[in-house]
Amino acid sequence: MSIGIIAEADAIELHGVRLNRMTEAECVRHILAESDAGRGGWVVTVNLDILRRMTLDGRYASLCQQATLQVADGMPLLWAARMQGTPLPERVAGSSVIWSLSQAAGLGGRSVFLLGGSAGTADEAAAILKKTNPGLQIAGTYRPEFGFEQESGSIERIRTMLVEANPDIVFVALGSPKQEHLIAQLRGDLPRTWWLGVGISFSFVSGHVKRAPKWMQRCGLEWVHRLMQEPRRLARRYLVDDLPFVFRLFGVAWGRRWSRS
Repeated sequence: MSIGIIAEADAIELHGVRLNRMTEAECVRHILAESDAGRGGWVVTVNLDILRRMTLDGRYASLCQQATLQVADGMPLLWAARMQGTPLPERVAGSSVIWSLSQAAGLGGRSVFLLGGSAGTADEAAAILKKTNPGLQIAGTYRPEFGFEQESGSIERIRTMLVEANPDIVFVALGSPKQEHLIAQLRGDLPRTWWLGVGISFSFVSGHVKRAPKWMQRCGLEWVHRLMQEPRRLARRYLVDDLPFVFRLFGVAWGRRWSRS
């Protein structure tokens, strides 16, 4: 059985959303194996906010379900999966995969394109990833103007740029749901390319935003670290939207466990 078939078959359902049961290393190996076979794909790293949005917006959920892989990016998702009796092996975070996939891609001389991010971060992140992984090829970087998604001409410019660059991997750092909508529009033009939405990861790589210490990541407290750095931008998302949702998620998970016993 091929790694592709294994990855698709070994999945769980959490709050109505399919999540592939795989480690970060397995995710990277799957991407590279499929790339070697000439097959592209799309990875959605489902964090708590993306999962919440998928439960509220059926069109967005259907769009994300088109992805090749959906992996759990967030300790609350791992805890809920364990509660319902369908444990996942580990968190697969976009902010970690950008490093591990770039390292593996560099060993094979593959190319990456960095799309999005805050001003200057795509170029800085590309330089750092290249310095860290000398074999990695930087196919290009581009930061669209604010509101680009409302202009068809802007989308077409991005499409042309990517088709000409023809990268093996595209990291899209536009935040959710914007990055998922853009990937869905463009991926058909590059059927051999792998696409990953990585949120704020360019700012992490470039050092503009500090990622939480490892112990906070393991304890599911990374959101506290982020909130302390950007309280005005993140307070509503974390405290008003996500916090009540996590309790509903845990309640549904416990209910599924008991209904199966």
